[in-house]
Amino acid sequence: MTKISRRDFLKTLINGAGAVAVSQLLSACATNENPTLEQMPKVNTPLPTPTNPVPTSTTPVRSKTKIPTSTESSPTEPVPSPTPVPVGAPELVVARGPEPEALVRNAFEALGGMQTFVKKGENVVIKPNICVAYHNYEYAATTNPWVVGALVKLALEAGAGSVKVMDFPFGGTQKEAYNVSGIAEQVKANGGEMAYMPGFKYVDTEIPNGKDLKQMGIFDDILKADVFINVPIAKHHNLAGLTLGMKNLMGVITNRTAIHRNIGQRLADLATIIYPTVTVIDAVRILMDHGPTGGSLDDVKKMDTLIVSPDIVAADSYASTLFGKQPLDMSYVQAGTEMGLGKSDLSQLRIEEITVGG
Repeated sequence: MTKISRRDFLKTLINGAGAVAVSQLLSACATNENPTLEQMPKVNTPLPTPTNPVPTSTTPVRSKTKIPTSTESSPTEPVPSPTPVPVGAPELVVARGPEPEALVRNAFEALGGMQTFVKKGENVVIKPNICVAYHNYEYAATTNPWVVGALVKLALEAGAGSVKVMDFPFGGTQKEAYNVSGIAEQVKANGGEMAYMPGFKYVDTEIPNGKDLKQMGIFDDILKADVFINVPIAKHHNLAGLTLGMKNLMGVITNRTAIHRNIGQRLADLATIIYPTVTVIDAVRILMDHGPTGGSLDDVKKMDTLIVSPDIVAADSYASTLFGKQPLDMSYVQAGTEMGLGKSDLSQLRIEEITVGG
Protein backbone atom coordinates (compact mmCIF):
# COMPACT_ATOMS: atom_id res chain seq x y z
CA MET A 1 0.00 0.00 0.00
CA THR A 2 1.42 3.44 -0.98
CA LYS A 3 2.17 5.70 1.97
CA ILE A 4 2.08 9.50 1.80
CA SER A 5 2.76 12.33 4.21
CA ARG A 6 0.01 13.88 6.32
CA ARG A 7 -0.10 17.01 4.16
CA ASP A 8 -0.44 15.13 0.87
CA PHE A 9 -2.80 12.61 2.49
CA LEU A 10 -5.21 15.33 3.52
CA LYS A 11 -4.97 17.07 0.17
CA THR A 12 -6.16 13.91 -1.59
CA LEU A 13 -8.65 12.83 1.07
CA ILE A 14 -10.22 15.69 3.00
CA ASN A 15 -13.27 17.18 1.38
CA GLY A 16 -16.25 18.33 3.34
CA ALA A 17 -14.40 18.94 6.59
CA GLY A 18 -15.51 22.58 6.79
CA ALA A 19 -18.54 23.42 8.85
CA VAL A 20 -20.61 26.43 7.75
CA ALA A 21 -20.40 29.02 10.51
CA VAL A 22 -21.17 32.73 10.44
CA SER A 23 -18.76 35.05 12.19
CA GLN A 24 -21.21 36.32 14.76
CA LEU A 25 -21.52 32.82 16.24
CA LEU A 26 -17.93 32.99 17.43
CA SER A 27 -19.07 35.05 20.38
CA ALA A 28 -20.96 31.98 21.60
CA CYS A 29 -17.78 29.97 22.20
CA ALA A 30 -17.97 30.38 25.94
CA THR A 31 -21.43 28.87 26.09
CA ASN A 32 -20.12 25.58 24.70
CA GLU A 33 -17.62 25.04 27.47
CA ASN A 34 -17.75 22.62 30.37
CA PRO A 35 -19.01 23.35 33.94
CA THR A 36 -17.51 26.09 36.11
CA LEU A 37 -14.76 25.42 38.63
CA GLU A 38 -17.33 25.19 41.42
CA GLN A 39 -19.17 22.44 39.54
CA MET A 40 -16.10 20.46 38.53
CA PRO A 41 -15.59 16.94 39.83
CA LYS A 42 -12.25 16.19 41.42
CA VAL A 43 -12.19 12.65 40.08
CA ASN A 44 -12.45 11.13 36.63
CA THR A 45 -15.89 11.45 35.08
CA PRO A 46 -17.28 10.42 31.67
CA LEU A 47 -15.95 12.72 28.94
CA PRO A 48 -18.52 15.24 27.65
CA THR A 49 -19.18 15.90 24.00
CA PRO A 50 -19.75 19.39 22.57
CA THR A 51 -23.34 20.50 23.00
CA ASN A 52 -23.92 21.80 19.48
CA PRO A 53 -24.96 19.49 16.63
CA VAL A 54 -22.14 18.04 14.56
CA PRO A 55 -22.50 19.19 10.93
CA THR A 56 -22.27 16.72 8.10
CA SER A 57 -19.08 17.14 6.09
CA THR A 58 -20.25 18.75 2.86
CA THR A 59 -18.10 21.84 2.25
CA PRO A 60 -14.92 21.39 0.17
CA VAL A 61 -11.75 22.13 2.12
CA ARG A 62 -8.60 21.20 0.23
CA SER A 63 -9.48 19.12 -2.78
CA LYS A 64 -12.35 17.81 -4.83
CA THR A 65 -11.99 14.33 -3.38
CA LYS A 66 -15.17 13.47 -1.52
CA ILE A 67 -15.26 11.80 1.86
CA PRO A 68 -18.11 9.27 1.65
CA THR A 69 -21.12 9.66 3.89
CA SER A 70 -22.17 6.87 6.22
CA THR A 71 -24.48 5.49 3.52
CA GLU A 72 -21.68 5.05 1.00
CA SER A 73 -18.89 2.51 0.88
CA SER A 74 -15.54 3.76 2.17
CA PRO A 75 -12.72 3.18 -0.32
CA THR A 76 -9.29 2.23 0.91
CA GLU A 77 -7.09 5.31 0.96
CA PRO A 78 -3.29 5.57 1.22
CA VAL A 79 -2.16 5.36 4.82
CA PRO A 80 -0.47 8.58 5.98
CA SER A 81 3.22 8.40 6.83
CA PRO A 82 5.66 10.63 8.71
CA THR A 83 6.72 13.96 7.26
CA PRO A 84 10.06 13.49 5.46
CA VAL A 85 13.13 14.89 7.20
CA PRO A 86 16.34 16.03 5.46
CA VAL A 87 18.73 13.34 4.26
CA GLY A 88 20.88 12.19 7.15
CA ALA A 89 18.61 13.67 9.82
CA PRO A 90 17.36 11.44 12.64
CA GLU A 91 13.86 10.02 12.65
CA LEU A 92 13.50 10.80 16.35
CA VAL A 93 15.27 13.22 18.67
CA VAL A 94 15.53 12.98 22.44
CA ALA A 95 16.68 16.23 24.06
CA ARG A 96 17.58 16.52 27.72
CA GLY A 97 18.22 19.66 29.74
CA PRO A 98 16.78 22.08 32.28
CA GLU A 99 15.32 24.75 29.94
CA PRO A 100 12.19 23.80 27.96
CA GLU A 101 12.63 26.39 25.22
CA ALA A 102 16.22 25.26 24.62
CA LEU A 103 15.02 21.66 24.41
CA VAL A 104 12.47 22.55 21.75
CA ARG A 105 14.86 24.66 19.69
CA ASN A 106 17.72 22.15 19.76
CA ALA A 107 15.48 19.17 19.03
CA PHE A 108 14.05 20.85 15.94
CA GLU A 109 17.49 21.97 14.78
CA ALA A 110 18.52 18.30 14.78
CA LEU A 111 15.55 17.59 12.47
CA GLY A 112 16.51 20.33 10.04
CA GLY A 113 14.75 23.19 11.81
CA MET A 114 11.09 24.05 12.20
CA GLN A 115 11.10 24.96 8.50
CA THR A 116 11.20 21.21 7.82
CA PHE A 117 7.59 21.14 8.99
CA VAL A 118 6.29 24.71 8.63
CA LYS A 119 6.45 26.64 5.35
CA LYS A 120 5.92 30.35 4.86
CA GLY A 121 2.29 31.41 5.15
CA GLU A 122 0.98 28.09 6.42
CA ASN A 123 -1.68 27.84 9.11
CA VAL A 124 -0.44 25.93 12.14
CA VAL A 125 -2.51 24.28 14.86
CA ILE A 126 -0.77 23.20 18.07
CA LYS A 127 -2.63 20.72 20.24
CA PRO A 128 -1.26 20.37 23.79
CA ASN A 129 -2.96 18.44 26.60
CA ILE A 130 -5.01 20.93 28.64
CA CYS A 131 -7.41 18.41 30.12
CA VAL A 132 -8.28 20.04 33.45
CA ALA A 133 -8.60 23.48 35.01
CA TYR A 134 -7.69 22.64 38.58
CA HIS A 135 -3.98 21.77 38.35
CA ASN A 136 -1.11 23.86 37.06
CA TYR A 137 1.76 22.38 35.05
CA GLU A 138 3.64 21.24 38.17
CA TYR A 139 1.17 18.36 38.60
CA ALA A 140 2.06 16.96 35.14
CA ALA A 141 -1.55 16.63 34.01
CA THR A 142 -1.18 19.36 31.38
CA THR A 143 1.54 20.10 28.85
CA ASN A 144 4.44 22.29 29.97
CA PRO A 145 3.55 25.88 29.00
CA TRP A 146 7.10 26.84 28.04
CA VAL A 147 7.29 23.93 25.60
CA VAL A 148 4.10 25.16 23.93
CA GLY A 149 5.29 28.76 23.91
CA ALA A 150 8.58 27.75 22.28
CA LEU A 151 6.72 25.84 19.55
CA VAL A 152 4.64 28.93 18.81
CA LYS A 153 7.79 31.04 18.59
CA LEU A 154 9.59 28.61 16.27
CA ALA A 155 6.56 28.24 13.99
CA LEU A 156 6.29 32.00 13.58
CA GLU A 157 10.04 32.28 13.01
CA ALA A 158 9.64 29.73 10.22
CA GLY A 159 7.09 32.03 8.57
CA ALA A 160 3.76 30.57 9.68
CA GLY A 161 0.79 32.65 8.61
CA SER A 162 -1.03 31.88 11.86
CA VAL A 163 -0.49 29.74 14.95
CA LYS A 164 -3.50 28.59 16.97
CA VAL A 165 -3.32 26.56 20.18
CA MET A 166 -6.34 24.59 21.37
CA ASP A 167 -7.72 21.70 23.42
CA PHE A 168 -11.10 20.71 24.86
CA PRO A 169 -10.82 19.97 28.61
CA PHE A 170 -13.03 17.54 30.47
CA GLY A 171 -12.54 19.27 33.83
CA GLY A 172 -13.49 22.95 33.90
CA THR A 173 -14.09 25.43 31.11
CA GLN A 174 -11.72 26.03 28.24
CA LYS A 175 -10.92 29.54 29.46
CA GLU A 176 -10.17 28.34 32.99
CA ALA A 177 -8.06 25.43 31.78
CA TYR A 178 -6.11 27.60 29.35
CA ASN A 179 -5.29 30.08 32.12
CA VAL A 180 -4.63 27.70 35.02
CA SER A 181 -2.31 25.55 32.93
CA GLY A 182 -0.14 28.60 32.20
CA ILE A 183 -0.35 27.85 28.48
CA ALA A 184 -2.47 30.88 27.56
CA GLU A 185 0.14 33.25 29.02
CA GLN A 186 3.02 31.65 27.12
CA VAL A 187 1.14 31.41 23.84
CA LYS A 188 0.20 35.08 23.98
CA ALA A 189 3.74 36.10 24.99
CA ASN A 190 5.12 34.35 21.91
CA GLY A 191 2.64 35.73 19.39
CA GLY A 192 0.18 32.84 19.08
CA GLU A 193 -3.59 32.62 19.56
CA MET A 194 -5.49 30.54 22.07
CA ALA A 195 -8.50 29.27 20.16
CA TYR A 196 -11.74 27.94 21.65
CA MET A 197 -13.44 24.83 20.28
CA PRO A 198 -17.19 25.51 19.94
CA GLY A 199 -19.48 22.60 19.16
CA PHE A 200 -20.70 23.93 15.81
CA LYS A 201 -17.19 23.55 14.34
CA TYR A 202 -16.99 19.76 14.67
CA VAL A 203 -17.39 17.99 11.34
CA ASP A 204 -18.82 14.49 10.89
CA THR A 205 -15.92 12.77 9.11
CA GLU A 206 -15.54 9.32 7.57
CA ILE A 207 -12.40 7.31 8.43
CA PRO A 208 -11.80 5.18 5.33
CA ASN A 209 -8.80 3.30 6.74
CA GLY A 210 -10.30 2.68 10.17
CA LYS A 211 -10.48 -0.97 11.10
CA ASP A 212 -12.95 -0.45 13.94
CA LEU A 213 -13.67 3.30 14.04
CA LYS A 214 -15.39 4.36 10.82
CA GLN A 215 -16.71 7.83 11.56
CA MET A 216 -16.13 10.62 14.07
CA GLY A 217 -16.86 14.30 14.64
CA ILE A 218 -13.52 16.09 14.29
CA PHE A 219 -12.79 19.75 14.96
CA ASP A 220 -12.76 21.69 11.72
CA ASP A 221 -9.55 23.64 12.38
CA ILE A 222 -7.63 20.38 12.75
CA LEU A 223 -8.90 19.14 9.40
CA LYS A 224 -8.08 22.43 7.68
CA ALA A 225 -4.65 23.01 9.25
CA ASP A 226 -1.65 23.03 6.95
CA VAL A 227 0.47 21.92 9.90
CA PHE A 228 -0.73 20.00 12.96
CA ILE A 229 1.71 19.85 15.89
CA ASN A 230 0.71 17.33 18.55
CA VAL A 231 2.12 18.12 22.02
CA PRO A 232 1.04 15.62 24.68
CA ILE A 233 2.48 15.42 28.14
CA ALA A 234 3.71 11.92 28.96
CA LYS A 235 1.58 10.59 31.80
CA HIS A 236 -0.12 7.60 33.31
CA HIS A 237 -3.67 6.87 32.19
CA ASN A 238 -6.02 4.58 34.08
CA LEU A 239 -7.46 3.01 30.91
CA ALA A 240 -4.98 3.43 28.05
CA GLY A 241 -1.95 2.77 30.26
CA LEU A 242 -0.23 5.96 29.15
CA THR A 243 -1.28 9.21 27.54
CA LEU A 244 1.16 9.89 24.70
CA GLY A 245 0.83 11.10 21.11
CA MET A 246 -2.03 8.98 19.81
CA LYS A 247 -4.02 9.28 23.03
CA ASN A 248 -3.71 13.08 22.84
CA LEU A 249 -5.68 13.08 19.58
CA MET A 250 -8.85 12.46 21.59
CA GLY A 251 -8.94 16.16 22.48
CA VAL A 252 -10.16 17.14 19.00
CA ILE A 253 -13.13 14.79 18.59
CA THR A 254 -16.72 14.65 19.83
CA ASN A 255 -17.63 11.20 21.11
CA ARG A 256 -14.59 10.39 23.23
CA THR A 257 -16.32 7.62 25.12
CA ALA A 258 -16.62 5.70 21.84
CA ILE A 259 -12.82 5.53 21.71
CA HIS A 260 -12.74 3.80 25.09
CA ARG A 261 -14.19 0.68 23.50
CA ASN A 262 -11.24 -1.09 21.87
CA ILE A 263 -9.11 1.93 22.69
CA GLY A 264 -5.86 0.76 21.10
CA GLN A 265 -7.29 0.06 17.65
CA ARG A 266 -9.58 3.07 17.67
CA LEU A 267 -6.77 5.47 18.56
CA ALA A 268 -4.76 4.08 15.65
CA ASP A 269 -7.82 4.40 13.41
CA LEU A 270 -8.18 8.05 14.45
CA ALA A 271 -4.53 8.68 13.60
CA THR A 272 -5.16 7.62 10.01
CA ILE A 273 -7.37 10.68 9.48
CA ILE A 274 -5.58 13.29 11.68
CA TYR A 275 -1.96 12.21 11.50
CA PRO A 276 0.21 14.97 13.05
CA THR A 277 2.86 16.73 11.02
CA VAL A 278 5.16 16.30 14.02
CA THR A 279 4.68 14.93 17.53
CA VAL A 280 6.42 16.59 20.48
CA ILE A 281 6.16 14.62 23.72
CA ASP A 282 6.65 16.74 26.81
CA ALA A 283 8.53 14.70 29.40
CA VAL A 284 9.86 17.67 31.35
CA ARG A 285 7.69 16.44 34.22
CA ILE A 286 5.84 13.13 33.85
CA LEU A 287 2.91 11.73 35.83
CA MET A 288 3.79 8.24 37.01
CA ASP A 289 0.44 7.29 38.58
CA HIS A 290 -3.18 8.35 39.12
CA GLY A 291 -3.57 9.75 35.64
CA PRO A 292 -4.90 11.34 33.66
CA THR A 293 -5.69 14.11 36.16
CA GLY A 294 -3.22 13.40 38.97
CA GLY A 295 -3.36 15.68 41.98
CA SER A 296 -0.33 14.70 44.05
CA LEU A 297 3.20 15.94 43.50
CA ASP A 298 4.35 12.58 44.86
CA ASP A 299 3.25 11.07 41.52
CA VAL A 300 5.35 13.50 39.48
CA LYS A 301 8.84 12.71 38.24
CA LYS A 302 11.05 15.44 36.82
CA MET A 303 12.74 14.16 33.65
CA ASP A 304 13.75 17.36 31.79
CA THR A 305 13.25 15.48 28.52
CA LEU A 306 11.62 16.19 25.17
CA ILE A 307 10.90 13.61 22.45
CA VAL A 308 10.31 14.90 18.93
CA SER A 309 9.49 12.92 15.79
CA PRO A 310 7.33 13.19 12.68
CA ASP A 311 6.55 9.49 13.36
CA ILE A 312 3.82 9.36 16.01
CA VAL A 313 4.31 5.63 16.57
CA ALA A 314 8.05 6.08 17.10
CA ALA A 315 7.50 8.98 19.50
CA ASP A 316 5.03 6.97 21.58
CA SER A 317 7.32 3.95 21.48
CA TYR A 318 10.28 5.80 22.93
CA ALA A 319 8.17 7.65 25.50
CA SER A 320 6.77 4.37 26.84
CA THR A 321 10.28 3.38 27.94
CA LEU A 322 10.33 6.32 30.36
CA PHE A 323 7.73 4.41 32.36
CA GLY A 324 9.59 1.08 32.27
CA LYS A 325 7.37 -0.27 29.48
CA GLN A 326 8.10 -1.76 26.08
CA PRO A 327 6.52 -0.07 23.04
CA LEU A 328 4.21 -2.96 22.19
CA ASP A 329 2.90 -2.96 25.76
CA MET A 330 0.77 -0.06 24.55
CA SER A 331 -2.20 -1.34 22.54
CA TYR A 332 -2.32 1.73 20.32
CA VAL A 333 1.39 1.44 19.48
CA GLN A 334 0.83 -2.17 18.47
CA ALA A 335 -2.20 -1.26 16.36
CA GLY A 336 -0.40 1.67 14.74
CA THR A 337 2.57 -0.53 13.91
CA GLU A 338 0.35 -3.18 12.34
CA MET A 339 -1.40 -0.52 10.23
CA GLY A 340 1.89 0.87 8.93
CA LEU A 341 1.56 4.25 10.63
CA GLY A 342 5.13 4.24 11.91
CA LYS A 343 7.95 2.31 13.53
CA SER A 344 7.90 0.86 17.04
CA ASP A 345 11.18 -1.09 16.87
CA LEU A 346 13.57 1.39 18.46
CA SER A 347 16.58 -0.59 17.23
CA GLN A 348 15.51 0.16 13.66
CA LEU A 349 15.14 3.92 14.16
CA ARG A 350 17.70 6.66 13.60
CA ILE A 351 17.64 8.23 17.07
CA GLU A 352 19.71 11.23 18.12
CA GLU A 353 20.04 11.97 21.83
CA ILE A 354 21.31 15.40 22.78
CA THR A 355 22.08 17.19 26.02
CA VAL A 356 21.22 20.86 26.15
CA GLY A 357 22.83 23.16 28.71
CA GLY A 358 24.20 22.23 32.11
